[in-house]
Amino acid sequence: MTLGDIIKQYRDDHSLSMDAFSERSGISKAYISLLEKNKHPKTGKEISPSIQCIRQAAKGMNIDFDDLFALLDGKVEVNTPQQSQAIQARKIPVLGRVAAGIPINAITEIIDTEEISEDMAKTGDFFALQIKGDSMEPRIYDGDVVIVRQQEDADSGDIVIAMVNGYDATCKRLVKYATSIALVSLNSKYEPMMFTMEEVESKPVRIIGKVVELRGKF
Repeated sequence: MTLGDIIKQYRDDHSLSMDAFSERSGISKAYISLLEKNKHPKTGKEISPSIQCIRQAAKGMNIDFDDLFALLDGKVEVNTPQQSQAIQARKIPVLGRVAAGIPINAITEIIDTEEISEDMAKTGDFFALQIKGDSMEPRIYDGDVVIVRQQEDADSGDIVIAMVNGYDATCKRLVKYATSIALVSLNSKYEPMMFTMEEVESKPVRIIGKVVELRGKF
């Protein structure tokens, strides 16, 4: 079976949409679709998932990486580290914190780097942020790294990086209402942060990016 076959079967068995599995695994909805079709739209070739992608899929299905890997048939050519080096990639900084009033490209607290594909890099400006705390568990854990596309707005339901009261950036789910917004933790022990549109302007509450990928740390 291909990785896409396994993901599709898992989604069907658990009545999960692509959006739901994307949230569980950190694999983008677009790439899940490619995996399930197992055909690159430009080349027509079969999709070769990376080790990181397989790890994320295993996490999304709550199974051991080795067990998932054993299910993949011989037709799947998994990218080795040597092959991955041949794929064009761009390094982005992993930030330990994002403070208000400091442009992303001026922040000096860089704790690591991550790589994103050249195709992704063409879609905007990106940075990575190390998550602190348990407010986004069980989806995102303390120490995980999220890949963030810089943008000043996002759709309701998106996971965003936001500034509140000029403090360090926080990772939350954005929910939009007619006259207010909420920044919602995935961990139910934390109450949603509610803001009227007036408070959004006065505090202020500012979206600085949308989380597009999770790099879970083991």
